[in-house]
Amino acid sequence: MDTSQNTALLRALTELPGPLPARGVIHVVIRHTDRFTVVGNDLAQHPGLSTTAVGFAVRIQSLPQGTEVGIKALAARFPEGEKLIAAALRELETHGYLQRARTRLPNGRIVTRTVFCNQPAALLRPRAAATPPQLPPAARPITTHAQASEPTVKPEASPEPDPQPEPTPDPPAPLAAPPQAAAPPFVRLVPPPTAPKPPRPPLPRPRELTPELERISTALLSDLRHHAPQFTLSEEHVRELVPGVAAWLERDAHPDTIRHTLTINAPEPVNYPYQFVKHRLTVLLPPPLPGAHDLTPPPARRNPVTPFQTCDGCERAFRAPTPGHCRDCRTEDEQRATAA
Repeated sequence: MDTSQNTALLRALTELPGPLPARGVIHVVIRHTDRFTVVGNDLAQHPGLSTTAVGFAVRIQSLPQGTEVGIKALAARFPEGEKLIAAALRELETHGYLQRARTRLPNGRIVTRTVFCNQPAALLRPRAAATPPQLPPAARPITTHAQASEPTVKPEASPEPDPQPEPTPDPPAPLAAPPQAAAPPFVRLVPPPTAPKPPRPPLPRPRELTPELERISTALLSDLRHHAPQFTLSEEHVRELVPGVAAWLERDAHPDTIRHTLTINAPEPVNYPYQFVKHRLTVLLPPPLPGAHDLTPPPARRNPVTPFQTCDGCERAFRAPTPGHCRDCRTEDEQRATAA
C-alpha cells in the first residue's frame, strides 16, 4: 500500500505568500483562538538548556496554577522517567526559570512551593517607578490572542432624535491605586552545578613511612579483594594508597578495623574502587590516641582555709591569717583610745 500523504499541509504550503526558502524549515502559521500558551524565544532558543528542559518548561508553563509539578507528579503525568525529569528541573532552577522553596503552612505542615517565571532575566532589570500596579492572578482578566487581535466593535446608537439631550455627567476620577512594592530580586537557593567546588582534602600521610608500615599497608590493600571482590586495586593504586593506610596504622588502628571500615556498606557495584578507598581513608581517619597525661583528671580545686590564731590579750582562739588580737580585744582597745 502507498504511504498516505498529508495533502492539507501541502495545500497550505502552496498558499504561502512570497518566495519560499530553498532549504531549512518553512513555517505554516495558523493563529490560535483558544487553549494556547505564549512561549518566548529566550526560553525556546536558550543556548544553555537542553531540549528536555525546554520541553518541561513549556509543559509547566501551560499548566494552570495550583497544579502539582513535583518530580513524582510529572513522572505520573508524562512518559519521561524521574531521573530525566529531576535533571531537567535542576537545569531550569540553575538558569532561574524555576525556584523551589520549603514553606510552613499555618497548620504546621511543611510543603514545597514551586515558582516558575517565564522571563527570569526581567526580574533583574531595574523597574520604573511609574509601573502600573499588577492585579493578582485571581482578579486579572484573561485575554486571548484572538480577543487581542480582533478590534473592539461598539454597538451603534439608534438614530432616534432627542430634542432635549440630558447633560452628560463628568466621568468619575479614577481611584489612585496604592503603590506596588518592588518584587524582591531572585535569590538562588542552591549553588549552580557550574559553581567551583572546594578542593578535596589530601590523602593522610604518616609522620614517618617506615619499611614495616609500608609492608603492612601494601599487604592490607592487596588483600582487600579476598574479602570483597569489587575492591580489586591495581599495583599503581596500591602504591598511592599506602601512605593513607600507614597513617591509620600509626594511630594504632588495627588492620582488621581498617579493612572493615573500607569495605562495610559499600555500594553495589563499586565502579571506582581506588576513589572509594581514598575517600574513606581521608574522611574517616581516626584521631590520635590520647597520652597518659591527657587522661589524668585535673587536681581538685580546694578553697583556702584560714588557720586558727590565739589572741594575745585574752588567749581566745579565732581565725585570722596572722597572729594578733581577736575582735573583742580590738574593740576594747579602740574604745579606750577614744575615751582617752
